[in-house]
Amino acid sequence: MTRPGHGRRPDAAVAAAAAARARAVAIPAWVWLAGIVAASVVVRAALAHRIVAPWIMVDELVYSELAKSFAASGDFLVRGVPSHGYGFVYPVLLSPAWRAYSSVPDAYAAAKVVNSVVMSLAAVPAYFLARRLVSRRLALAVAALTVLVPSMLYTGTLMTENAFYPLFLTCVLALVAMLERPTAGRQVLVLALCALAYATRQQAVALFPAAVCAPLLHAPRRLRQYLPLYAIVGAGIAAALLATAARGRSPLELLGAYRAATSSSYSVGGVLRFLVYHLGELDLYLGVLPFAALLALWLAPGAARAFAAATFPVFAFLVVEVAAFASQPSVDKIEERNLFYLAPVALTALVALPRPRRAALAAGAAAGVLPVFVDYPRFIDTKAVADTFALLPWWWVQDHWIHLDEVRWAALGVSLSAAALFALVPRRSALVLPALVGAYFVLTTLVVENGRHGIHQASLGKLWAGIRVPHPDWIDRAVGADASVAILRTSSTTDETVWENEFFNRSVRTVYFARVDRVPDPLPERELAAGARVRYVLAEDAAGTPVARDPGIGVTLYRVDGPLVIPTRVRGVYADTWSGRRVAYERRPCGGGTLTVTLGSDPSLFARPQVVTATQAGRVAGRVAVPPAGRATLVVPLEPRSGACSVRFGVARTKVPGHGDTRRLGAHFLSFSYSP
Repeated sequence: MTRPGHGRRPDAAVAAAAAARARAVAIPAWVWLAGIVAASVVVRAALAHRIVAPWIMVDELVYSELAKSFAASGDFLVRGVPSHGYGFVYPVLLSPAWRAYSSVPDAYAAAKVVNSVVMSLAAVPAYFLARRLVSRRLALAVAALTVLVPSMLYTGTLMTENAFYPLFLTCVLALVAMLERPTAGRQVLVLALCALAYATRQQAVALFPAAVCAPLLHAPRRLRQYLPLYAIVGAGIAAALLATAARGRSPLELLGAYRAATSSSYSVGGVLRFLVYHLGELDLYLGVLPFAALLALWLAPGAARAFAAATFPVFAFLVVEVAAFASQPSVDKIEERNLFYLAPVALTALVALPRPRRAALAAGAAAGVLPVFVDYPRFIDTKAVADTFALLPWWWVQDHWIHLDEVRWAALGVSLSAAALFALVPRRSALVLPALVGAYFVLTTLVVENGRHGIHQASLGKLWAGIRVPHPDWIDRAVGADASVAILRTSSTTDETVWENEFFNRSVRTVYFARVDRVPDPLPERELAAGARVRYVLAEDAAGTPVARDPGIGVTLYRVDGPLVIPTRVRGVYADTWSGRRVAYERRPCGGGTLTVTLGSDPSLFARPQVVTATQAGRVAGRVAVPPAGRATLVVPLEPRSGACSVRFGVARTKVPGHGDTRRLGAHFLSFSYSP
């Protein structure tokens, strides 16, 4: 017997659900959009906090230097040298963090919060772009997916991607709006936004030809409406060429820091090959479904003609530009980092109006097959950590289940399954596809952020390679942020030691190098000349009074207050600390003391201990056995002769490691420590 009211419970539940939906619909769209942005800011700031140090070098160091100098003086300087090859918009956005905090770790944390806010704002233009094609609810879904893309993890880095992502989407939105109603004001606005994007990142040069071509695709018979656009573009090109010519410079300088790409030779075959690589990888990055939807929309735009005419040239010019750049032998990687901005465009297509079945089938087939053409064994390596997030989950899969050569076929199987879903899922269940893409983005983000080859580990590794004391701003703590500290780079000084200490310490002003020990640095350096005077210097060894020390790295901060003199010279040790059979140590001037040498070996090369012998003036001064998997310390009492101390080290056995390394290696000479 049915209890009273029991049969009405389902009706009550339906009514409650309907009331909840009504309340949700009653909430203004801007409230939902603000909530999406706010939630993204909180999540991204928390994840960015896990990035303990800059790790995409030297880019992050450059932008911190530009922001720091702009905050201090209004100039854009790198190591005190004017630098105009980089966009100024992003350093200006970061500069308040360096202005507000004298402690660099605090300024660094604040800069990552700025990143989280600015990059999360990409949800706003993404919403309005999608709103031109779909309902409010679906547009909000696109906005949410826009801030779920794995590349939002760049909020933990000091890179222009943070500012360029929302600005790029704003340019695309303005271009679509211009095609829908080509007023003179909208045409000027498109070009102004493209110029601002260019001032953020010179890669935006691809937006100008896209803006010129979009009207040709949308309304080829009504081009007179776009006379202001073409007149401004023509005048701008002429003015830029005249300005560079008047200064006696090449027009290629308009590419800024990317001008180096023009010095390489390109082949049509190489560019086309990398074009296919990038299309396949971008397809994989998006989870196949949005890529297929975008192809289908271009094949049959229907009511989305303005959207298709605007997005196709933007997509085409950007992908060709990036593929050409990546095909250089000096680059040779998939530059997903330069393409992920296109994701919201594809996500909008995923939730857009219905498409003819024939277009959907053709697009699904193309999107399903493209990932097989990516050369996974070639591109799954350490370079992918910074630039190619979509490959990191497959690196994780390869680590656990399959061989590297099998990744291609596993990716093909997954992409074909996704393409089948795109073609077969009925329209009434269309929201299933964005939900699957969102889940895919979250899973990819987890692997990229916290995986074995992820960015959290990358930042820890960079910091460990450059600084091993508890406080990364240890130099500022020792002498004050207003002091003047130089770094002396030698052949045994790692890049991380220079860059990480320079980044975290305001007091570091100059980097010197000795000609005999020249190690290339892409940033301005000074050659150490006789009589060069410094107050403090960070070096492995220098004539001065020790102030502070990082024993894990083997560098000391000396107070010099005079000419910078290198008292020690070591020969026979490679930059990776390996030696050959002979090593020579000389210190001048030297009044005696003790030399402590830290030694290491490698069990993959030597199964038995390596014997290292130290001699002075032909007499044995010390000997030690270095275990294959451990370290050993050799202490040598120094005997001065004519004001100098000289020690020769001999390694009993050497071996060629192979795998392309033809050196005969003996032992790791990890550090030389002199005590008077």
